[in-house]
Amino acid sequence: MNEQDAYKKSSFGPAFFFLGKSRRRALANYYAFCRSADDIADEPQPNAPQALKDLAKEVEFIYLGAPKTDWGKELVEAVRRFHIPKDRFTLLLEGMQADLEQKRYPTLEDLQWYLYRVAVIVGKATLDILGVQGEKADALANALGTAVQLTNIVRDVQEDAKLGRVYLPCELTAAEILEGKNPVLVKQLQGRLAQKAKEQYALAFELMDEFWPTKMIPCRIMGYIYQKNLAKIEEGNFLSGAPVKLTKFEKIQMVGYAFIKTFF
Repeated sequence: MNEQDAYKKSSFGPAFFFLGKSRRRALANYYAFCRSADDIADEPQPNAPQALKDLAKEVEFIYLGAPKTDWGKELVEAVRRFHIPKDRFTLLLEGMQADLEQKRYPTLEDLQWYLYRVAVIVGKATLDILGVQGEKADALANALGTAVQLTNIVRDVQEDAKLGRVYLPCELTAAEILEGKNPVLVKQLQGRLAQKAKEQYALAFELMDEFWPTKMIPCRIMGYIYQKNLAKIEEGNFLSGAPVKLTKFEKIQMVGYAFIKTFF
């Protein structure tokens, strides 16, 4: 895990460059940890459960001030400087473990358990590093994290099914989704999750107005990029196939829009 890889691979990369060096480095190292855990879950090997346990052990060492790995040593500084609670790491690993176990979520309420661990908690860590804390900060992390992860779920139905995972609240199996069984139901569920995501984006942008504008630039960039991605998915009528992605130009447009909304 390293800082440069985090910039290159993270969808949040454009948001990093508008931060001071220490916050940028802390975010990059935290996202590198998230990326490493995600890679273990998304490319499951026989040793994947042990690999997650090894990450969890290193988190314990980090909070004891005695990390054993280079990436752990990088994160010690971020944890101390920005007072990042341990659950920002441990809950994320719970979510990754659920992915390895191909856990199902029959209802939206059940799905929230997963959203909190793989997205909301990441939002909380991000705001810790940005120096934004309190009840409203938690509400913002919940709204934006939920919206972003729901966008991912709507976008990646087929890709997730190839990994044996189904996040849609339904009884269809991964194999049935790949076979194209009941596409009307799948599309309806994608639409329902997309609507929930749009509501959460609206709430997140409303909450951002409660904080110092420049601190919200990374959050606005993340939000507008993912919101644009969701709109593009809807324009394609949730058609299956390759996941919808924004072009570089579209991302630049969203960065510009974030600045306009911040300062004007």
